[in-house]
Amino acid sequence: MKSDLYTAIAQIAAERGIPRDAVLNSVQSALTTVYKRNTGSEEDASVELDPQTGEMQVVVSKTVVEQVTNKDLEISLEDAKKYTSGPIIGEVIKIVSTPENFGRIAAQTVKQVVHGKIRDFERETVYKEYHDKQGEVLSGIIQRADNRAVVIELGKAEAVMPAREQVPTERYRAGQRIKVLLKEVSENPRGPQLIVSRADGLLIRRLFEQEVPEIQSGAVEIMSIAREPGLRSKVAVAARQDKVDPVGSCVGVRGVRIQNIVNELYGEKIDVIEWSPDVATFIANALSPAKPSNVTLVEDGDTRTATVIVPSDQMSLAIGKEGQNARLAFKLTDWKIDIKGPETLLKSEGFYKTASEGSEFAADFGWMGRQPRAVQADGTVNVNDVVYGPLDDELIRRQVDVDIVGGVVEVYYERELRARFDQASGEALSLDDEFVADNANA
Repeated sequence: MKSDLYTAIAQIAAERGIPRDAVLNSVQSALTTVYKRNTGSEEDASVELDPQTGEMQVVVSKTVVEQVTNKDLEISLEDAKKYTSGPIIGEVIKIVSTPENFGRIAAQTVKQVVHGKIRDFERETVYKEYHDKQGEVLSGIIQRADNRAVVIELGKAEAVMPAREQVPTERYRAGQRIKVLLKEVSENPRGPQLIVSRADGLLIRRLFEQEVPEIQSGAVEIMSIAREPGLRSKVAVAARQDKVDPVGSCVGVRGVRIQNIVNELYGEKIDVIEWSPDVATFIANALSPAKPSNVTLVEDGDTRTATVIVPSDQMSLAIGKEGQNARLAFKLTDWKIDIKGPETLLKSEGFYKTASEGSEFAADFGWMGRQPRAVQADGTVNVNDVVYGPLDDELIRRQVDVDIVGGVVEVYYERELRARFDQASGEALSLDDEFVADNANA
């Protein structure tokens, strides 16, 4: 019995990856249960197992008394002398009392009890191991998949990916190796329950942390993430060290880093944009690949709205397919975004200063940089209630950018200088004449 039992303990410990002492404790507890069940007594008995040889013996503890009233728990002074020398009243002595047929009885029942104890130990071990890994990315192999859930083997445990955590555009098949985010670990009577996800935005963050060393070192920080699983994501990053390009670090040489992440997400598009502490700049970047020409911010209590002007030929880029680009920009910045074309400038008086404000506006205009203006039907633009033009016919009804530098009004279209006018007289200047304004003032 002892050799077979010892061999079984060593085998179970090796197969399950459980410490041998834990298995021995389980076996001792199981054998004690078997002994008490078979004797039907109230004895304070325990089964001791030699950790090296597996030799087993039943030890019963009894209290020495003058007169025995409970033979299961007490022993007379005379009888106690048979087991120990010089016993005294009140002393607890241990008596080896292993039944002759106990080995056979134990062998019949101990296997079932031991396996139950081992299952409990494994459940506790798995819970402790994976509870500390919540929020991490793990690799696993899909065991089975149906319409309700996908079961994934993660090594010592199985995880479930319910339908709500799956990506609609992905297809899962048995035997497929996959990376998932461990989202939740909970205790269950049947064992720990692990919930994993492929749709959570945190998966994007963890994949970037694995792929980009600058994020691991803290030189680049992910500020926010917006995601529509399986379709497109936007990631805003910022540099925390000088001379570090946050976007370039994430994209990698020839796009290797970002391509590895895209491949892991089965082709989901990812836009990496530069975060900015200036909200207007951040919102403009968030609408990439569109290039807004003006962003106006309005905060009214809990409502924050950004009115964004984009060129007519970039409206579709700014809004995106079925509004996707605008939605992601909203999630990324937490600002409601109202996208408008240049034609709205013809109807809105908010973009023009009144005559009483003209002098102050002119003084500050150059510092504010280029401002959007809509070209009227006659080819002119209005700046501080002064009309300049006409511009080329191709610019009619389009949005241009206007700047005032050194008394000269400069008109840009798609960042290309298209016209110059003397601010005071409105006279058209040549594109390369830098000194006309100074000569006119003289």
